Amino acid sequence: MLLMRVILVLLLPFMFILQQGNSSTTTSACPPSSCGKISNIRYPFRLKADPKHCGDSRYELSCENNVATLYLYSGKYHVQSINYNNFTIRVADPGVIESNCSSLPLYWLSRSNFCDTYNNNENCTDPYHASSGDRINREGEVIFEHIFYLNCTQPITNNSKYVKTTPCINWPSSKSYYIYAFAGHLTAEDFQVGCHVKFVAPSSWKALQVISYDKIHKALVYGFEISWLHLPCQDHCENSEHCYFNSTSQEIGCPTQIQYCSSTPMGPKESTNCGKDPSF
Repeated sequence: MLLMRVILVLLLPFMFILQQGNSSTTTSACPPSSCGKISNIRYPFRLKADPKHCGDSRYELSCENNVATLYLYSGKYHVQSINYNNFTIRVADPGVIESNCSSLPLYWLSRSNFCDTYNNNENCTDPYHASSGDRINREGEVIFEHIFYLNCTQPITNNSKYVKTTPCINWPSSKSYYIYAFAGHLTAEDFQVGCHVKFVAPSSWKALQVISYDKIHKALVYGFEISWLHLPCQDHCENSEHCYFNSTSQEIGCPTQIQYCSSTPMGPKESTNCGKDPSF
């Protein structure tokens, strides 16, 4: 009996290693899940009701009233689509209703909520990022814009970027204020005297250049994209800080860095071929 216990104790570490080594295989063998209009929910995503070994818990979705739901920074968002080619997920605020232009977002959210906005390196370990990580095509790096709602103490007549929200929205406290929507990058020069931000919401809709409140409402209905590139970067690059996504080729790349990996009589020899470069 004592001999059996000794053998079991000796085998436990190897059993654990074997189990860990098979976890990715087990995960990849999980069948896709679905919830409402979102089908083919697969790694790294999982539904809360899926077996524990399926997907990654950091990318867990809920299926509520047959709607795939993502909880993000104290907010609850409805999933509109998942793109496994460019590693983005598009979600929308449930407060915005397509058939009701007076509906408004329930949650305040901006790029400042995401750690990669100010800390764009491997120390930013949040599961979702506000940029696409596209280092080749810089124009693709920002994947959503902001829509601001502003309280103003007087009408704005000299700035076409300020879009009237009336008659679509009747604000309860608007007797002494004029409420405007502003889409895009709000700079200090854009601020009008007597105006301050009421709240802000994101959108990835591409047609925000043509400004009307109808367009702004459609942009909110469309929702916004966020990136989960951080995870595949960890899988494919030794240092995820230098990982990038090429939107043209739809591939992840890990730029080879110059490393001092051998010496010559004249000193260190530079090489771009040493170290790990698992780009594909």
